[in-house]
Amino acid sequence: MELREERPDDAGAVRHVHLRAFGDHGGIVADLVDTLRDGIRSGGGFALVAEDAGQVVGHVMFTRSLLDAPRRLVDVRVLSPLGVLPERQRQGIGSALVRAGLATLTDGESPLVFLEGDPGYYFRFGFTPGADLGFRKPSLRIPDAAFQVIRLPAYEPWMTGTLVYSEPFWGHDAVGLRDLDA
Repeated sequence: MELREERPDDAGAVRHVHLRAFGDHGGIVADLVDTLRDGIRSGGGFALVAEDAGQVVGHVMFTRSLLDAPRRLVDVRVLSPLGVLPERQRQGIGSALVRAGLATLTDGESPLVFLEGDPGYYFRFGFTPGADLGFRKPSLRIPDAAFQVIRLPAYEPWMTGTLVYSEPFWGHDAVGLRDLDA
């Protein structure tokens, strides 16, 4: 298996990964990826794919968002989405993508990476609940345990505050959980 940066000709295969990986929500996630890709082209992050025998089997994005800190706005990254084809899950592909992305960011200027996800899964990479470190989630719809962060070498103690998702997350209504019974 090869991990590499996403290329323009990967778009269809990446869309297929997210449609399959996210089931009923696959369309929303795939559309979000298409929109986030525009921000990456302008220098707002990066995306990685896992390719095996010429087939894209996994994908992750690390895109730009902001932390509204007391001193100033801080550029941070959001890990979202992470998708692996269902038949290839539980084989270490997602873990490899996350570790490769974090390794890339560790050498850069990003001080923090945020995500919404299963704490049981992301704990192994060093993510912790954001509220425990003084961060506020961008929406009340995000379960407290799901709002997680990892501090990178560029982090400074004054960098606390509220995560402000980039517009595509709001435009695709891909923030937190909707109460469909309300």
